Parts: sequence; C-alpha cells; structure tokens
Amino acid sequence: MKVFKTKKELNLYFKEFRSKNAKIGFVPTMGALHKGHLSLIEESSKENDITVASIFVNPTQFDKKEDLDNYPKTLENDLNLLKKVACDVVFIPSVEEIYNNTILALQFDFDGLENEMEGKYREGHFNGVGTIVKKLFEIVLPTHAYFGEKDFQQLQIIRKLVKKTALDVNIVCCATYREANGLAMSSRNARLTLQEKEAAAIIYQTLSGVKDKLEKLPLDAVHNWVLEQFENQPLFELEYFTIADEETLKSAPNISPEKTYRAFIAVYAREVRLIDTISLNS
Repeated sequence: MKVFKTKKELNLYFKEFRSKNAKIGFVPTMGALHKGHLSLIEESSKENDITVASIFVNPTQFDKKEDLDNYPKTLENDLNLLKKVACDVVFIPSVEEIYNNTILALQFDFDGLENEMEGKYREGHFNGVGTIVKKLFEIVLPTHAYFGEKDFQQLQIIRKLVKKTALDVNIVCCATYREANGLAMSSRNARLTLQEKEAAAIIYQTLSGVKDKLEKLPLDAVHNWVLEQFENQPLFELEYFTIADEETLKSAPNISPEKTYRAFIAVYAREVRLIDTISLNS
C-alpha cells in the first residue's frame, strides 16, 4: 500500500496507470475508519484496477468549531485497517496542501437539495462538502467514487455536483453497513457510551417501523408515532424526522405511487449527532 501526502507525489504515481486507461476507484473519508468504510474499499477493489482512499478532515464542512476539534483522529489505526483490505493507495494531504492559505468553501447551487434536512441545521455544510469533493475528484481523477447510503442527502448533492461541473466520474451508492442492533456505522459512534450504543437501536427500529406504519396510517399519524418513540427514550433527542422525495429531497405532503421516497432521521445523544435513512419503496 502506497501512502502519499502531496498532489505531486500522487499524480506522478498515477501517471503510468492513466496512460493505460486503468480504472481508478476512489473512497474519500475523514478517517476514524470503521467496517462501513472498509466495505466501500472492498466494493471498489472488485470493480477497478486500483483503489485509492483519502483521509482528510475537511474544515469547511463543519458549522461548529467544537465538532471539528472533537472529530476523532486515528491515522495509525486507519492505515492498518486499509492494509488489511488491500487498499492500493492512501492520500493523506494536509489542510495547507488542499486549501493553500485560504480555507474557504466555494459557493454552489445544488438546485435546492442543499436547503433540505441537514442543510436546515448545518449552515454552509454542503458548500464545504462540494468544495472538498470537487478538489479531491480533480486531484485523483477517479473512474468511480464510492459513498455510503446513510449519507443519502450528501450522495444526491455529489451526484448533482458531478452533473453541474461535468466531472467525469461515476458515483456509486453502497448499502449502509450496520451494527448488530441496526445502528448505522459512523465514526461518531465511537463517542457513544455502551448504554447509548445499545439504546441507539431505536433509530433503525423506528425507521423500519415507519415502513410498516405507512401501509396502515396517514402521514401525519406516522410522524406523531415517531415523535412518541423518542419522547419515551431519555437518552436521545430527536432533531428531525421527515419522509421525502428521493429526487428532490423535499418533504412529502402525501405519498404518490409514481415517486420514490425515503425516511430520514437525525438524533442527538448528548452532543453526538447521529443520522440514518431507509428507502420506503424497496
């Protein structure tokens, strides 16, 4: 496994592969890797000639400085995990390497996708996401890039970014990797107590329940049922729950058989924020 810290080193290494039109798979991460990240690496390895992962905690996508400061950094362990899944290349640039002396996000128009759900609660977040993904795509020049379904809004925004900027990369959505109790794997899970982690099963259980309830109850009754689940769970505070159109991400006023929908949720365990989503059509 090759490890590079600069764009120049990375591009020199990739020069030969690009001359042979090799397929390059890319998994961008912020480190603190878990089995969900590793499953993306494994998926890329099946479909490409070479797989590269990046580890970069991107400052422009954090709306709260304390979240950036508290984000777990486990580089030595991350590199060991990547070796075990036969990742070919790891790119670990510094903030200066990516942003030079100006740590600012570019401004994007994602046709309103950025204003829904996460966008309402995390000001400027998706401009930061768009900025770093665009920069990394332009550095790595991947054939395919792999993202987890848990961050579905981010996935749709990256698809929109690729379309609007005419970047030549195929975006691949991979299924959410879950703990045994259904909790979606996330780097933030490491900050949960054992009690919180066990109780967090309520998140996926609630989303799964929504799927069943929708067959019998009107939308407003389903929303009220979700609120009740968290009113009775003192370890978690519900930030939002919505049923949204997959394409526009706008909350659905009703369910149409011609459209596809997802349920989205965000909760807090103390200051640890957890999100999840499931398809309501599959």
